[in-house]
Amino acid sequence: MGGTGGRRERLRAETTAEIRQVALKLMASGGPDAITLRAIAREMGMTANAIYGYFATRDDLVTTLINEVYAALADAVDAAWADAPATDPASRIQTWARAFRGWALANPEGFRLIYGDPVPGYQAPEGGAAPNAAYRVCTGIAGLAAAAWPYAEQFYADSDFQWSDFDGGLLGKVRPAYPDLPPAGVALALRIWGHLHGLVSLEIYGHLRTQTISPDKLFREELAHLVRSLGIDSEGYRPEPPR
Repeated sequence: MGGTGGRRERLRAETTAEIRQVALKLMASGGPDAITLRAIAREMGMTANAIYGYFATRDDLVTTLINEVYAALADAVDAAWADAPATDPASRIQTWARAFRGWALANPEGFRLIYGDPVPGYQAPEGGAAPNAAYRVCTGIAGLAAAAWPYAEQFYADSDFQWSDFDGGLLGKVRPAYPDLPPAGVALALRIWGHLHGLVSLEIYGHLRTQTISPDKLFREELAHLVRSLGIDSEGYRPEPPR
């Protein structure tokens, strides 16, 4: 009996994984609105009713996909963050950024799912589809800003950002992790995010393809410019923070 049950569970897990893979494949070829249980069933040679035995609704499947994709991204950038020297903010920014771009290039369908056009008609569960993973990524970016802040704060002396300018859920994660980071530092984290996300998004969606044959070089130059703009040397040398 145990062997039979084990085989059933294994087959169910394999089929569930295949459903997720086919859903991302369909999205890659037909966009977000191509994710339907009927289309997945057709692709897998199953009946539509059989698919409902694994996912009750299309939205359940999409939520599962977003959770898994976002968690994979968070794992990738967290690992990069852990490997970068804590005393070298330039290295931390560059290592995190390269990990983010590397993950996106290896998982373009996943990137499009969590950062691209929304799946038409999709209703996320209360609290969002992947709140924990999303906050992990955001907290990681705040960590980049926190590491750079002793050098960059001189450029934000006239900032008028207040805590009320930011999402309470985000602050609930960021402030305990980086209690010395002021509101302007959180704004800096979002600006860093914009720098990194912008070029990667253009690359994933193919908009750089006809503009440059060296998107990697463009990304590296952008990173170097970013860390210089924060008062940190791009090669990892860290001048003394302003007194």
